[in-house]
Amino acid sequence: MKTELRNITFSLLLGLIALPPPVWAQTPPPSQPAEQPPPSQATPQTEEEKKKEEEKKKKKKQQQEQQAAEEQKKAAEQKRLEEQREQEREKQRAEERREEAREQDRQEARQQDQREEQRTDERQDTRTDEREDTRVDEREQQRAEERRQEERADARMQARLQEQRVQQRTERRLTQQEQQARIQRQEQQLALYRQNIALRADLAAKNEQVLRQQNRLEQLRLQERYAERMRLQRAELSQARYNYNNDPFYYTAPDYRYMRDGRSYTTNRYGIRELDKALQAGYNEGYKAGRADRQDRWRYDYRSTFPYQDANFGYEGRYIAQDEYNHYFREGFQRGYDDGYYARHKYGDHDSGGPNDEWLIAGAVVAAIIGYQLIHD
Repeated sequence: MKTELRNITFSLLLGLIALPPPVWAQTPPPSQPAEQPPPSQATPQTEEEKKKEEEKKKKKKQQQEQQAAEEQKKAAEQKRLEEQREQEREKQRAEERREEAREQDRQEARQQDQREEQRTDERQDTRTDEREDTRVDEREQQRAEERRQEERADARMQARLQEQRVQQRTERRLTQQEQQARIQRQEQQLALYRQNIALRADLAAKNEQVLRQQNRLEQLRLQERYAERMRLQRAELSQARYNYNNDPFYYTAPDYRYMRDGRSYTTNRYGIRELDKALQAGYNEGYKAGRADRQDRWRYDYRSTFPYQDANFGYEGRYIAQDEYNHYFREGFQRGYDDGYYARHKYGDHDSGGPNDEWLIAGAVVAAIIGYQLIHD
């Protein structure tokens, strides 16, 4: 029985092995590759395709040429920039060399100035006062200016005190006869003055012609302005009507004494003011004349200037004689010319409270020149 079962089982196994596999387990056969036509059998290109191919090649060639041109242009621009930078560097180096040369010139000039100062110091004992005044150093100028300021302050204080003393005292009046005699002398002096200044016009014209020939343009402009102001002054004098009886100068007795050329003179405070006015006018005109000659690079020569020769600017024909006004005008003019020519302030300074180009002589200098004293009763 067991033997039969084994036989039956074996037979079934053999039958199962002999059966074909199921459809889902079957593998499809591999597909055969399509046959490739031989190269000799490829489709030939058409004319249009050939044109497109050529156009592509041309475009590609143009792009390559354009790219090469751009690269060449960039290279040229880079080269130009490099050359420009090199030129700028060369300019900078040249400017540095010029600056070094200028600095060297400045150093040489400073050394020359130092040597000149040393030579000046060595000759200081033998130089004249005029050369000493022109070459003082800044420290000496500052000390001198401080001294002048102190002197001016002292002079102003003394002048105020003296003015107060004069005002406080009782002025002595002249007699009627003395007053009329003074007025008569004044009218005679004024008539003579009018004749004298009328003759100055020809002298001014000749002097202007000389200045043109000498090409002294600054001095010429200054003289033309001076002559114009003198014409206006003459016109005012010719039309003036003056009441001498109401002027205190003509009825006030002398209360001041002053010295001129070694001689003693007397006047009242109104006459002293006129002397001070002459000095101030002369200093102002002299300073401008000296500055003009310095600007024209002309030699020191105040006597040849027309304002010095004329010496009448500001004179109204009253209080003092014409020759006396001329004397003090020229005294102030000479000192102003010195300050203007040498660009200094030894005898005066700029009028800070007046017009832009007005100059005042110091009060101490005025007092020293006039040398006036109050007459005590």
